[in-house]
Amino acid sequence: MVEARVQDYWFSFVRSFDEVEQQPQKNAKLWAYIYQTVAAAAAAIVILFVIFTFCLRGVGVLGASMEPTLKDGDLLAVATLPDAKTGDVVIITQPNEMEKPLVKRVIAEGGQEVNIDYLTGVITVDGNVLDEPYIAEPTTASGDVQFPFTVPEGSFFVLGDNRNNSMDRRFSEIGGFDED
Repeated sequence: MVEARVQDYWFSFVRSFDEVEQQPQKNAKLWAYIYQTVAAAAAAIVILFVIFTFCLRGVGVLGASMEPTLKDGDLLAVATLPDAKTGDVVIITQPNEMEKPLVKRVIAEGGQEVNIDYLTGVITVDGNVLDEPYIAEPTTASGDVQFPFTVPEGSFFVLGDNRNNSMDRRFSEIGGFDED
């Protein structure tokens, strides 16, 4: 009987020692997991910072000038590409009367002639009628820029998709925008 008690005591001692010995291993695994999680989150934040600094920009759409393509309040992640072309939607950050980035569509490039017939709502570039399935309605609202208009070299002629509710290149206070 004494021997059985000694054996029970011995086995419980060995079990306790094994549990104590395993506890640091469990803690080490927990700390390793926490370290890996924090390191991965920090790396993700740095990568996002680099991407949004050099490759992409976040821009919010303000107003209805690009409807139906883009709605007021839409958030965009915009690629920084130097080679926009006719038909592209661009973000204009150059100083303008609105004092905010403008979201518009490139209609013509430098050297091209733009003409807007406000009676029929038809826009022509170099004499060719634009096919614009993205616009809200024909362009009947005029600005103070006279047409036909030749786009200066190195710049774009931009309009909003909601032409009758857009401050764009038809208005002299908005002005022209460099291709940069």
